[in-house]
Amino acid sequence: MSTEEERKRDGPLGENIPGTKLTDVLPIPPTMQPVSEPEKHEKANDLSEEPTLSHALATTDHEEKGLAQQEHDEEVVDLGWNEKKHEIPAPLVGGLDNEDLWLLIRRFNKQIYHVKEVPTAVPGDLDLNIADEEEFSPDKLRANVERFYMTVVVGLLAAVKHVVRLRSWRETRRTSCFCAAYFIAWAFDMLVPLLTLTLITLIVYPRSRGVLFPPAPLALVDTKTGGVQKPKAGVLGSTESSTGAPQHFKGEAVEREASNFVNGFTSIVVTSATGKHPQASPEAGSSDEAVPDPTGVTVAAAEAKDVASGDKPGRKNDKTKVPVETAMWTKMRPIMHGIADVSDTWERFANALSPTPPFPRDVYRLRLAALIVPVFLVSLFVTSYMFMKGVTFGVGFGFFGDPIITRGLKWLNHTFPHWQKLLELRNTILKGVPTNAQLTLTLLRIGEANKAPLPPPPRITEPPPERPTEVTDAELRATGAEPPLNATEEELQDAMEHDPQTAYETGGSDIDAAKGSSKHGKRGSRIIGFFKGTTKGAVKAVIGTDHARAKAGSHHARNRLGAVPRPNTNYLSGPIDFKGRYNGKKGHVYITTKSTIPAVSFSTDETIEKIGSAEREDLHPLWTVAINDIAEIKKVGGYGWKAKIVVGWSMGREVADGLEITDRTGNVRRVTALPMRDELFNRLVAIGGQKWEAW
Repeated sequence: MSTEEERKRDGPLGENIPGTKLTDVLPIPPTMQPVSEPEKHEKANDLSEEPTLSHALATTDHEEKGLAQQEHDEEVVDLGWNEKKHEIPAPLVGGLDNEDLWLLIRRFNKQIYHVKEVPTAVPGDLDLNIADEEEFSPDKLRANVERFYMTVVVGLLAAVKHVVRLRSWRETRRTSCFCAAYFIAWAFDMLVPLLTLTLITLIVYPRSRGVLFPPAPLALVDTKTGGVQKPKAGVLGSTESSTGAPQHFKGEAVEREASNFVNGFTSIVVTSATGKHPQASPEAGSSDEAVPDPTGVTVAAAEAKDVASGDKPGRKNDKTKVPVETAMWTKMRPIMHGIADVSDTWERFANALSPTPPFPRDVYRLRLAALIVPVFLVSLFVTSYMFMKGVTFGVGFGFFGDPIITRGLKWLNHTFPHWQKLLELRNTILKGVPTNAQLTLTLLRIGEANKAPLPPPPRITEPPPERPTEVTDAELRATGAEPPLNATEEELQDAMEHDPQTAYETGGSDIDAAKGSSKHGKRGSRIIGFFKGTTKGAVKAVIGTDHARAKAGSHHARNRLGAVPRPNTNYLSGPIDFKGRYNGKKGHVYITTKSTIPAVSFSTDETIEKIGSAEREDLHPLWTVAINDIAEIKKVGGYGWKAKIVVGWSMGREVADGLEITDRTGNVRRVTALPMRDELFNRLVAIGGQKWEAW
């Protein structure tokens, strides 16, 4: 029986739902192909061929349906592309709120830059895994650190605050029950059975989580007392962020926190490199305030600091500079990959405990619980003496058993090549459990399978209102009849109300001095304004000359045309056609699905903006690539990263980036000046039957 037929069989945990067979509950790899046939290539040409569990879930008939899963007469239905938030129908996907869907898509756009087709079997029966040799870039490193903050750091902070709440005894009844259970189990030597049984309950029965650990907004819980505190943002505008900052959409505040976390860390590192110290700063009102902050050019400022401290300028003779810098940059890729792996594993465990449709609801929880049940049963009979004897034997064998271990690994590597890949968590315990990126790709494929592409998150330019958010029992409650956080309604309301001074409070005058060192005063602002105006003029001149250079045949100048659109430019496009340029020529990238072979094309015909005109036969595209022939898609910049920063700073405009599409024969088509690049990228990644790998 083929893999596709196995997925379609009715399972004990679902009626004709992929991924719900009995073997899916067991922590065994979905296929032995990486070991038995590592070079075997299997390519699918359509979503319906279901090369992975993600494709199968996207094309199955779901019980709970949203607007993107309904039948319709149109070839491609527009569910609210370029519409305002309140005008987009809900829910777009059954069982998932639109706010949660947009959160996933926003973070997917920041995380995934470059994908390549994978012809071999994918681990865990899910594609879009991170490649072992993924490309390194500072921007990607930043994205991974921000993702680490949004997943791991915020999750650990929530766990710490739950522990603090329990230890504080403010919620007396709940802490008393925990305390009594712990010491009774301790008295009868049943601590391990108690802990494992509690863990099984938390995994299998989700409602128990809210009873044992009732929710509370992160920003509202004091990490020292376990009681109520004023959120660091001065108002409780969001419940899942550590600062409580206001937001338009769910998750925006956490995303801004992650960005500012990286910015703040970078600022501290740069300031340290330049040697700032309060003892070296002159008194207020001196001429130093008129000089721009030197931290913008880190290396030059650090060298200037060394010279000012008495070191002789001899950097070109410094034999340590190049080796240290080379070692640092060389180690950045494995560090970035390690951060991504930790975030992936964290997201998989979160999605296993709380699955998101269309993924199975109970399979992953039962698998995790089944692994803990033997530990619970063994702990009923194993004494602490037996446990310690086993641990000390393991330590001794690991220390002195190298000859046996080495020969055993050598035999395994020879007999079963790549056996390590079969034992990875994503192939066993977390088999079929998606990361957030894999979940997002599956949701995007649902829209494409039903010819209803999911609309992008709406754009709101004005800042969110500084008023408290509405808090319900889902965000703040207590166990039993106790008040939440043992606080009165007046205390909670006072903590939630807006206070503009709270955000500026620090831990002391030294922190205030270091934090405020970037203020330049009026003279410094004038100097920065002068340089900004001068740079703006230079940038405009370069943009103007690009047109002449493009006509003269400059390839790079053609790629830069239109990358900085004029103010009030109409960005509206999609879901079928997307404004852009090819070799400097204005036109549209459009996706056709009516034909026998779906394709992506580029045309300079101005009438394409009319409704339905993308399916006309008289467009005469400059090029066409069949969706099934796409082997690689890469996001590219309209400018280099340095020029992009200068343009954004001086002109205050968004830079429209581009997209490279590579087919299976190696031909590359580069489309530039794409205001809706991410949306086109998402459609191309989700519409075909390819298995992708993130680079």
